[in-house]
Amino acid sequence: MGRLSTFAWHMTLWLVPGLVRWRTWRLVLPQLYEVGNRTLPVIAVTGTFVGLVLAIQSYDQLRNAGFEERMGVLLTITLVQELGPVLAGVMLAGRVGGALTAELGTMRITEQINALRVMGSDPIRQLVMPRFLACMLFAPLLGLYCDLFGSLSGWFVAVQLKAIPSTPYWFYIKHSLTWWDIMVGLVKSVVFGGLIGLIACYKGFHCRTGAEGVGRACTESFVSSFLAILITDFFIGTFFSGLYKGIYGFKPLL
Repeated sequence: MGRLSTFAWHMTLWLVPGLVRWRTWRLVLPQLYEVGNRTLPVIAVTGTFVGLVLAIQSYDQLRNAGFEERMGVLLTITLVQELGPVLAGVMLAGRVGGALTAELGTMRITEQINALRVMGSDPIRQLVMPRFLACMLFAPLLGLYCDLFGSLSGWFVAVQLKAIPSTPYWFYIKHSLTWWDIMVGLVKSVVFGGLIGLIACYKGFHCRTGAEGVGRACTESFVSSFLAILITDFFIGTFFSGLYKGIYGFKPLL
């Protein structure tokens, strides 16, 4: 944890002034394509089938209580606040985090990182900061895509398979889903993306030599990112839940 904190602080020192430099964003743009465009198909499949499963599992319980027309509310809020950010983060950790760790680990083994230091360039500024920014900026968009595909697949089950009217399905979502719910999901996604980028780069920078070292670093990167997502999700959810109750009081789900 001490080495990780030092690594994060070193990156932060370059991050703050680098945000206003075009050179930084020129390094970020290729990483945005790698993190965003190539991850969208995985996010789309994940969100679609999670929405299908949630809709199938919740229909019978809601129908027994007479709330089947409000199924979209339960499904959408669950996706927006919890499952969307978490699943997008997990897919990002598996799809991108491992690749970043392997790439930087290979550069460390072949001494390309040391070569940057010899040439007077800070490898954290050149290699870590663009990847960290790309993960942090695109994670919210990937989370929103997951929410969208999950909600649409839930609509397909509710309207096309279970014969629930389409108008009430969207009506209750419109009147129950608030900007607060969306904001909580976006904050979680930003934090998850930053953690994934930071952990993946740290593991790549400190991997052991040889192919075994790179493979172990990739495994440790995914496991650490997954645990960090779950732990952080609990604390962020608890904080925003208490904050909402302190400001607005209790919010009815249905």
